[in-house]
Amino acid sequence: MDLGSSPPSNAYLTEKTLNAPEKYFPLRVLVCTECWLVQTEDYASADELFSAEYAYFSSFSTTWLEHSERYVADMAKRFGLGAQSLIVEVAANDGYLLQYARAQGIPCLGIEPTASTAAAARAKGIEIVEDFFGVKLAEELVLSGKQADVITANNVLAHVPDINDFVAGFSRLLKPTGIATFEFPHLLRLVSENQFDTIYHEHYSYLSLTATKRIFEHNGLSVFDVEELPSHGGSLRVYAQRMGLGVRAPSQSVEALLAREAKAGVATSEYYTGFQEKANRVKNDFLSFLIEANKAGKSVAGYGAAAKGNTLLNYAGLRADLLPYVVDRNPAKQNKFLPGCRIPIFDEGKLKQIKPDYVIILPWNLKTEISDQLSYIREWGGQFVTSVPALEII
Repeated sequence: MDLGSSPPSNAYLTEKTLNAPEKYFPLRVLVCTECWLVQTEDYASADELFSAEYAYFSSFSTTWLEHSERYVADMAKRFGLGAQSLIVEVAANDGYLLQYARAQGIPCLGIEPTASTAAAARAKGIEIVEDFFGVKLAEELVLSGKQADVITANNVLAHVPDINDFVAGFSRLLKPTGIATFEFPHLLRLVSENQFDTIYHEHYSYLSLTATKRIFEHNGLSVFDVEELPSHGGSLRVYAQRMGLGVRAPSQSVEALLAREAKAGVATSEYYTGFQEKANRVKNDFLSFLIEANKAGKSVAGYGAAAKGNTLLNYAGLRADLLPYVVDRNPAKQNKFLPGCRIPIFDEGKLKQIKPDYVIILPWNLKTEISDQLSYIREWGGQFVTSVPALEII
């Protein structure tokens, strides 16, 4: 997949930085025909992508908060977590998940490299180590007397440039009977449902269970369970334990999903043929819709200054002439500008002021939550639009 060139998807601009050049990187994704790991061709380093001003705060999605609260309750029940346990979350963001562990009296520790989100987590009373995770940090934590009963890593496995060092850190930090869970968008859904806008520079890897199992075993972890989740357009939750020390037998769901992936062809080059053409069709249909709306004198707004939207908008070469503004609930993004396309971001009040004919939901995976939240646009005849996996006017 070749999506042209764009800035990092979370490198939002301010009035001041609008007058400065932006750094663009090619956005190309390749598949390894040996291990079948799909990866973005590396151009940008992690410190360029996850800077102190990183603006993705997990707590602005009520759906995701509910998902996280259920996760903590389920893990506590399934693995008997209590006051003598330790939950470690890698990529703890703003404390969106560990706040529920803390509320249950389960000791917890967050690892989060970005200063803005780490500060928000600390404000919730959560202990945070502000650093990137890998073998070195894991060994330092073990030497300081910290080993985890549960390590959770939600939507971060895809974000690490050195996936082997990252995974090996889990086998070091876990107690002998500890477990780790990883949630990430499923490659099978990405390809079958044309979710190409989930490709962006911060995502170094696009993961099948086939590739993940191989990476884990290479780095001291064995997979013993897997669940399919609706989040982020279709995700996996993979359960792993220390290889040779784990006491849990693999569930049937692991072999069943591996068999499904094999049948689909994820370990064949042919599986990936034609994906580029599907993305091109979405881009062209989206542009045609905006051009026709403009010709007809219809007003259009975007909702959600999300990475998905930035991929689509930059791939389509959009500017503010066809999409004048985007609204977002996150104050860290408001009064800034989207990277690359430089479309301004406002708070939700802008919708009530302008009363657009169409609101384009850019984070389509939250379509239900957002359309419920903005249901008032129906009062003036407004309609919702999504463009992935195909253009739809709701």
